[in-house]
Amino acid sequence: MKVLNRKMDVVLPGWPGWSKIAGIAGILSFSLGLNGSRPSSDEPVTIMFLDPEWSHDLSERSVLPPDERLQEFTRQTGIRVEHVPAPETGLDQLGQARELLRKGSSSPDVYGIDVIWPGILSEDLIDLKPYFAAELSSEDSDLVASYAVKGKLVAVPYHTNVGVLFYRADLLQQYGYQAPPRDWDQLEKMAARIQQGQRAKGQKDFWGFVWPGADGENLTCNALEWQVSEGGGRIVEADDTISVNNPNAIRAWKRAAHWIGWISPPTVISYQEWDAKNVWNSGGAAFWRGWASDYFLSQEPNWLTIRDRIGITSVPGGAVRVGILGGFGLGVSRSSAHPVEAMELVRFLVRRETQLETVRSRSEPPKGLELYELPAILKAYSHFDIGKHQNGSGVVSRPSSITERKYEDVARAYIRAVHSVLTGKTRAPEAAAGLEKELVGITGFKTGPPSQIRGPRKKSAEQIR
Repeated sequence: MKVLNRKMDVVLPGWPGWSKIAGIAGILSFSLGLNGSRPSSDEPVTIMFLDPEWSHDLSERSVLPPDERLQEFTRQTGIRVEHVPAPETGLDQLGQARELLRKGSSSPDVYGIDVIWPGILSEDLIDLKPYFAAELSSEDSDLVASYAVKGKLVAVPYHTNVGVLFYRADLLQQYGYQAPPRDWDQLEKMAARIQQGQRAKGQKDFWGFVWPGADGENLTCNALEWQVSEGGGRIVEADDTISVNNPNAIRAWKRAAHWIGWISPPTVISYQEWDAKNVWNSGGAAFWRGWASDYFLSQEPNWLTIRDRIGITSVPGGAVRVGILGGFGLGVSRSSAHPVEAMELVRFLVRRETQLETVRSRSEPPKGLELYELPAILKAYSHFDIGKHQNGSGVVSRPSSITERKYEDVARAYIRAVHSVLTGKTRAPEAAAGLEKELVGITGFKTGPPSQIRGPRKKSAEQIR
């Protein structure tokens, strides 16, 4: 799986081309059926790429800057690639992609597809399963299933991410802790003690634990980790039942509300992801719930001041420990004027990431970085300090593949309910009961108990295989 670290020099091999004559014949037939004859050889094809990373993240994220990476693809294939600017927030990106696809626009040809979008966009994207058997064979079946809808592969996994806990390894050592917290009780005790100690030393605005609590998709990720780890289910279960109104989920929400003003700042309920990150980067917190990619991609100067004093571990838990699956894949529009070339670009980018992962897995961990009981999805560096990598967390998906086109409404309802508990507007039991009723109305599903946590839906994984 590909959790990104693009700081290494990688020499790309020559473009391998199509591996099976039957595969290219099938794609060519599909292309001709949609678009008539292909352009003559003296007319270079240009692929339009809607890449959600490119337009709003200008830090050094890759071995080659994005344009140079695509220039490498052009040198190898003769196919040109141009970026289509994307908005910064996830919901705005979804709105843009949905509008372009529903209009049947011939471009963009390739889309970056968030892991929670397949059910919403599936009808407008090509089924890639028949054309990427080799690439999919090395991927985790649960990860592949996250991009599948009713057996159709909407996108090929590209940049995979998972929720993690960042911690100040130097402060844990100063206060006598030998390891980061494994459960929420430990996190609370450590955060409160370190916060008190740092404030006594003059750091008056220091906080124990920061996280994004604003009413957005990041809150869905955080709150789902809280409740799943307590046995509170996934909001909507794999058997199409609404499970959110249960004592374990209610207890998890109440616990998080108790953090506000105690170990987390009162303003955390308005924090977007970058707000929590800025507090952490400035050295103003002992713990921060972020994403695995935040370490490997960050280049901000204030981040570099603490970079060699931090550690990464799994998100704490209760009955279990889980991290939410994030990231995006690459999909091809059904309306693309150049589906063959678009798939070549997808193949190039996915294989390049595989090469980066191989190089990274053979390299030493960054100096000063402490890795402790990482999520199962983070395989790089696992051959170092093997004992520290045992008993990490599993990975759980949001219920987007279950609710499909209704996921956006489901998520908005869930966010409103949880945020009302965090802000004190609604008591947790009433919020859960109201949410249950609302979700039944949105989905038409019945209510049921939380299921045992096993990761993303196995049924879809089997369909992909």
